[in-house]
Amino acid sequence: MRLHNLKRIPGSRHRRKNVGRGESSGRGKTSGRGGKGQSARSGSSMRPGFEGGQMPLIRRVPKRGFNNARFKTTWHPVNLRDLNQFADGTRVDEKLLREKRLATGNYDGIKLLGDGKLERRLSVVVHAASASARKAVEDLGGVCEVLPRYKRLNKKRVSPDSKPAEAAPAAPEAPKA
Repeated sequence: MRLHNLKRIPGSRHRRKNVGRGESSGRGKTSGRGGKGQSARSGSSMRPGFEGGQMPLIRRVPKRGFNNARFKTTWHPVNLRDLNQFADGTRVDEKLLREKRLATGNYDGIKLLGDGKLERRLSVVVHAASASARKAVEDLGGVCEVLPRYKRLNKKRVSPDSKPAEAAPAAPEAPKA
């Protein structure tokens, strides 16, 4: 195969649909839009599930179950095998995990899980840890510190050691005459 004998894959290029050019073209008159009505008009698009004003199926079928997704705690998992890249005695916290790209994106906290074998003595600081992961860290003489959970405020993480903003000092009173 050389540049002079390249061929297109059949079906890779489509001819433009030329509409409204006479009945014998096959796409004349209504241009493939059917008869009259809302969907024949320009700019017409209905949201998914819209049934022309009829009560849609999604609203006719009853709700079922429980959904608490908005308040769900999302953990970023970090496994024991991922921690073997750190030197003995290292303090592994969220900042270091983000630097090493072991923790990325948005989450409510980091959870240490026991997958893999840990071969280093580390001081690990996370928001949650499984029992097997905690045991593995402590068996090698390391420390597994579990931080308090973040408090949620408008879906944003608030660090537990952040202090509330101080009120502005009161204005001095005017001297009485």
